[in-house]
Amino acid sequence: MDFRPLGVDYSLKSSDSYQDVKLRLHHYLIDRIDIERVSVGDMGRNELSDFVLGKVSQYVAEHRLPVSRHEMENLSREMVDELTGYGPLEELIRDDRINDILVNGTRHIYVERAGILSKTDLRFIDDEHVLRVIRRILAPLGRRIDESSPMVDARLPDGSRVNAIIPPLALDGPCLSIRKFRKDPLQAGDLLAAGTYSEDMLTFLEHAVSKRCNVLISGGTGAGKTTMLNVLSRFISPYERLVTIEDAAELQLGHEHVVRLETRPPNVDGRGEVSARELMRNALRMRPDRVLLGEVRSVEVMDMLQAMNTGHDGCMSTVHANSPRDALLRLEMLAGFSGFQGQDVTLKNMIATALDLVIQVGRLTDGRRRILAISEVLGVQDGRIVTNELFVYQPERKVFEATGLSPANPKLRLRDDDQAVKFHRSW
Repeated sequence: MDFRPLGVDYSLKSSDSYQDVKLRLHHYLIDRIDIERVSVGDMGRNELSDFVLGKVSQYVAEHRLPVSRHEMENLSREMVDELTGYGPLEELIRDDRINDILVNGTRHIYVERAGILSKTDLRFIDDEHVLRVIRRILAPLGRRIDESSPMVDARLPDGSRVNAIIPPLALDGPCLSIRKFRKDPLQAGDLLAAGTYSEDMLTFLEHAVSKRCNVLISGGTGAGKTTMLNVLSRFISPYERLVTIEDAAELQLGHEHVVRLETRPPNVDGRGEVSARELMRNALRMRPDRVLLGEVRSVEVMDMLQAMNTGHDGCMSTVHANSPRDALLRLEMLAGFSGFQGQDVTLKNMIATALDLVIQVGRLTDGRRRILAISEVLGVQDGRIVTNELFVYQPERKVFEATGLSPANPKLRLRDDDQAVKFHRSW
């Protein structure tokens, strides 16, 4: 499957001679702009395109380059992108089919669409070219990147997430990762049509959210955790007040009453940081009906668990883990990092009473995303957290199955006559 934008001669664009022409043409344009005192910022896109096309035509004629009209128009368009946009990334950013853009140095640009990574034939001129684009992306955000601060995490105005890391930390040249923001967030019906879950699972999850169950969504990178959190939030009553906490705001809840909070990294002097833990504590003073923590990854885990245990039902969060079991173990580990001084069994009881459901999501080898398991958290028995697996995905047969076990938690039962089961799985 070809994910490259249409109408582009990639065989030409990827050649070294073409890149050399681009480099020389770029310097030529900058010189002409300086000599003629042209204000690029005051020009509209069409006016700038006409100006650049004229200069490209002039340069091609002066140097007698064997360039066709089509190639010259491509060069002109790319030069406009160089002057005002993000260079070779401009067309990728405009392509709504692409979810992720990954730049590994100058010659390797990958895109991800429908869960599949594909290498493009686009490339940068040199390391300085990559750095220039990275700085252009970061400039409106008030962020900087240089040798003294060689890593940066940021959010574009449209909500897209950006991460950049440069030498000396990145050994093969500057690297850039962009997780694009969907203008139209996926709905529950979209995921159902894509086979992310079955109708029975969707009905169950909608019921669980409406009953204000505390939910933890677990999965690996790119598994669809945030998308699942977005979809579940659509089942929340419009009369409830939500507070969201994220490192980079990307939740699209479509809810009328939402307060969105975002952490802040330290400045260049190491000051001004506002952590998720601080925001979590502040959120509980804002009279929330529910708190949605974009991802639990550090010491804020204790504040989240305390909120879930003190009347803030219906909270949701995500965590990086490979299974429901690993998700609960990770919460224990993060609680240890937070300085929890109590006994292990006390911590396990806190986790077990706080959480109602763990939803495990994953990305299959073909790029498709699925709910792999839905597990109810029951309690603690013999010093272990005990769960009840309600739904599971069978990859061999590519089907979803209900395990046949009824929830022990009355809030999770779709019918009052469902019989609660005893302990099913523990660790």
